[in-house]
Amino acid sequence: MSLKDCYYIELPKIHNTNGNLTFIEGLNHIPFEIKRIYHLFDVPGGSERGGHAHKDLQQLIIAMSGSFDVILDDGYQKKRFHLNRSYQGLYVRTLIWRELDNFSSGSVCMVLASNLYDESDYYRNYDDFLRALTQRSKT
Repeated sequence: MSLKDCYYIELPKIHNTNGNLTFIEGLNHIPFEIKRIYHLFDVPGGSERGGHAHKDLQQLIIAMSGSFDVILDDGYQKKRFHLNRSYQGLYVRTLIWRELDNFSSGSVCMVLASNLYDESDYYRNYDDFLRALTQRSKT
């Protein structure tokens, strides 16, 4: 997997004078079925989240309120993505290291995930992640 496989997804936005509406349909607007949704909130200023990669999990990360940055790393290059629109998400493939930082006050991060929580799906140590990439490239 490489960073070119991670990209912004514009979600449908229905305009209305009483407020806008955005919706997401798994396997339609995003390339996976949604099996889990979670959100981060009340992240203290200067804090970082993430710091891991997934073996099989795909995600769509959305700034529901406020803004934050997502730094993606495929083991060869890093790229920073800024999220600040509730109708735009960042699609993150498997085997991509991710870190979240630069949270604005009151920001809310929602994550749609392709699988249920499974601790064995995580690489929480960066060196383990790099070793896994090396092993995959040999096969």
